[in-house]
Amino acid sequence: MKWQRFVSVPVFLAIILLGFVYYVTIFIFLEDWLGLQSSAGSLNALIFTLLASLCVFSFSICVLTEPGHVPSTYVPDVEDIGASDQGSTKTGVQGRHCDKCSAYKPPRAHHCRSCRRCILKMDHHCKWINNCVGYRNYKAFLVLLLYATMATIYSSVVIISCAVQKDWNFTEKIPLKIFYIVSGMMIPGLSLTLGTLLGWHIYLVIHNMTTIEVFGPNMLKWLCPTAVSHLKDGIAFPTTRDNS
Repeated sequence: MKWQRFVSVPVFLAIILLGFVYYVTIFIFLEDWLGLQSSAGSLNALIFTLLASLCVFSFSICVLTEPGHVPSTYVPDVEDIGASDQGSTKTGVQGRHCDKCSAYKPPRAHHCRSCRRCILKMDHHCKWINNCVGYRNYKAFLVLLLYATMATIYSSVVIISCAVQKDWNFTEKIPLKIFYIVSGMMIPGLSLTLGTLLGWHIYLVIHNMTTIEVFGPNMLKWLCPTAVSHLKDGIAFPTTRDNS
């Protein structure tokens, strides 16, 4: 069952972290800064709630979507067989044979030890979603990183703004100061980590494949993690020369 992927300690911790960031941002820092009853506070709460909801939705898609497995009927192309006879075994058919699955695997497919099967265009196995990041959920993973980075940056701005305008001329609330300091270090650090990971994957997309291959030709659907109708079988990856 796909829902069983949620039964995982890292997934549970990720959900707890998301809930913690949402709670402290809205009900502690934003309330202390602008007040949730004000128009500015309500607007900021609405924007951050939207970002958090998009994070939850994208996270669920990453967990529940199959990354893509190699069809049992897959066999290498005849041209690949000819190339393997002339080239090295690392780039030929023998190099694309999975000993653990006892089957051939297409280009960019790799065997995952955690999933115990070959994954199409496998990027890595992510313990935080208890799933592989592969051909069919790679877009959802990128969109999740985007929304999560935006949400944590937004939260960092709220925390800093709240800390700047707050009156710190008191000594009886030392635990509150510690909470502000810890939150001010943790959430911006989280946004930096997520932003770095997002930038790294954008770099990989730009240098390893076209943006169209991941996001699709319709720009209006780029930020929707479920808009993957442009994906094919994940076995063949045509190049510009192949289409000319």
